Amino acid sequence: MNHIKYAVTKDVLASKEIRFANYIIDFIVKYALSFGVGILIGLFSELTGNYTFLDILLDEDTGWIFEYVIGFLIVIVYYTTLETLTGRSLAKYITKTKVVLYDGSKPTINEILIRSLSRIIPFEALSFLGENGKGWHDSISKTYVVSVDKFQAKKETIDGLEEIGRIGE
Repeated sequence: MNHIKYAVTKDVLASKEIRFANYIIDFIVKYALSFGVGILIGLFSELTGNYTFLDILLDEDTGWIFEYVIGFLIVIVYYTTLETLTGRSLAKYITKTKVVLYDGSKPTINEILIRSLSRIIPFEALSFLGENGKGWHDSISKTYVVSVDKFQAKKETIDGLEEIGRIGE
């Protein structure tokens, strides 16, 4: 029998309000990173005398394309790096949540990359407001955002019950 020991259940999932807080906090972080990239492009241009990137960025006709590309790269690098290494973005640290698979295990880099790439789907940010509170980036990557405290308490309860069962054997 294939039994999942720490299956994610509704009681450990992060609430819609927490998910919205994660979105706002990560939005601010991504905005700050974008601003930092812009400053770096400006500094690079001044230090090297090569204004190619700055000219592309400031061009009224094509600058928006460059901005979107930089924005997409920031989203992919930010989420993929942090969530692969820690299971958490900066917002998830603040709200005490993390990304897990259905069995409670840490997602692989491939699952996190799929999750990150799914975030660039237009209107994806609004998808978690649906009835089940899962965003498309969750559904597509088959990941869950759980409350760390609730999930840890559930694991400890399950482990404790298993230990009691072993004592009676």
